[in-house]
Amino acid sequence: MNILEAFASEQIKSEVPAFNIGDTVRVHNRIKEGSRERIQLFEGTVIAKKNGGIAESFTVRRVAYGCGVEKTFPLHSPNVVKVELVREGKVRRAKLYYVRDRVGKAAKVKEKI
Repeated sequence: MNILEAFASEQIKSEVPAFNIGDTVRVHNRIKEGSRERIQLFEGTVIAKKNGGIAESFTVRRVAYGCGVEKTFPLHSPNVVKVELVREGKVRRAKLYYVRDRVGKAAKVKEKI
């Protein structure tokens, strides 16, 4: 095992939250402002998951004040404290980029029952 693989295996999280594309999640993100730290929540729909291993990331989209906001979070980052599953979505594809063009009810993802 070389140095990069050893470092990656050391930094990877042991308990990875189980969520899929289309799920609504609440991401607890650690924000550092000067000498102070706080945790900020970002709730939205997972529209993409990328890569695997240490480089795995996911994109969450929500509409705030009539404007679509997307954030990409590295899954194994120490700044991502927790990922809560709010509700499961019923989707048939791996990337939900088409949701960007939809407005109102058409932008919703059905809930898995």
